[in-house]
Amino acid sequence: MTDRMIHISEAVSGFDIKAPLLFDKAPANAAFFWDYLSEARNVGGLHAMWTGPEISCPIPAGHLEGAAYARPLPPENATLNPQPGDIVLSYVPERMWGGNPNPIFDIGLFYGPGARLLFPIGWLAGSVVAKVPADALEGFAAACGTIRRNGACEVVFSRSGG
Repeated sequence: MTDRMIHISEAVSGFDIKAPLLFDKAPANAAFFWDYLSEARNVGGLHAMWTGPEISCPIPAGHLEGAAYARPLPPENATLNPQPGDIVLSYVPERMWGGNPNPIFDIGLFYGPGARLLFPIGWLAGSVVAKVPADALEGFAAACGTIRRNGACEVVFSRSGG
């Protein structure tokens, strides 16, 4: 299944990468992501406040309503300190964060050293579900820096391969 990749782009920053999904290390989380991308998705992104060098892309609740794959995710290929190029899927159960009645699924695009998954609710392990190829890391970091300077953006996620 290594031919299944995600394509991630953001028009203003020129961000445009493909990253292989890590089905061998995070099978349930990679399957969630692949199923979620049965159609291309526009997801609002913004630079994270607590986690360091990350563009956070919380999946809108409306994208998940009635979806069979929108169920609790196990921690797989878990990390508390994402590395540059890690694409991390974080799952927060319903009512855990501020009483939100919906579960939270967040796609984290980590682009620099020093990241941590420490939130106002405490440490929360996320699953590394994909990895930006080494030869694309410099451009990835530069584009994420542009997003940081510009503020909120629209990130497009779609399938590639497989």
